[in-house]
Amino acid sequence: MEIGIIYAIIIIISTLLGAISGMSGGVIMRPVFDTVGYHDVASMTFYASVAVIVMSLVSTWKRFKKGMDIQLGLAIFVSVGSIVGGMLGNVKLEWLLGMFQENTVNLVQITLSVITLLFALLYSFGIFKSYKVNNMFLVFLTGIVLGGMASLLGIGGGPINVAAFMLLFGMSMKDAAGYSIITIFFAQASRLVTTTFTSGFGAFDLAILAWILPAAAIGGLLGALFGVRLSEKSVRLVFKMVLVGVISLNVYNGIMLFV
Repeated sequence: MEIGIIYAIIIIISTLLGAISGMSGGVIMRPVFDTVGYHDVASMTFYASVAVIVMSLVSTWKRFKKGMDIQLGLAIFVSVGSIVGGMLGNVKLEWLLGMFQENTVNLVQITLSVITLLFALLYSFGIFKSYKVNNMFLVFLTGIVLGGMASLLGIGGGPINVAAFMLLFGMSMKDAAGYSIITIFFAQASRLVTTTFTSGFGAFDLAILAWILPAAAIGGLLGALFGVRLSEKSVRLVFKMVLVGVISLNVYNGIMLFV
């Protein structure tokens, strides 16, 4: 029960901040789960994915109720791409777990996470020029890359999603956050579908989901409520603050693997 309460607190805070900024919460959850160190890599990745799916469903539903405007073609193509990418990312993760020791896989996830987070942080300061991509095939490829990274790293992919949508499609951060949440849902859902037909869920402690599911729903609901009310400047501030904190935590976890 104690670990369930700890996970619930982590998830509510993570999904609240993730839903506001479009990060999904997985990017916060995974390094915190690593720090707690109660479960193995596969289990932590699974729990984070489940929480992200619930959060993204609740958050997207709430955003639509609040009148979120969406480019349907862009959303469909990037979501379909993220489904393909999510499956490929999960297959890659399963392969890594089968080929290497758990600490090695964890280090790979941490390293790739830090690299993508640093890119997102640099972009948030306006260092890179924005484009306006309209080619749907490129949008589809973007979805594959984003979905693959989200599934492989078990972090939801939010920061890199938001940065990519702003960079490639010229969106504001608030709009990018909304599209990011939609993409994250399909990427993580496809990951769970792949797991269902490959390794299954027998290795996971499913009882912990009794804490994870309601916590993710609460965080997603609160995050969506705050997200639609906060200004663009406030969302950017939350985005930057969370990125700095998560990068620091990932670096700490990486160092602790060698201690």
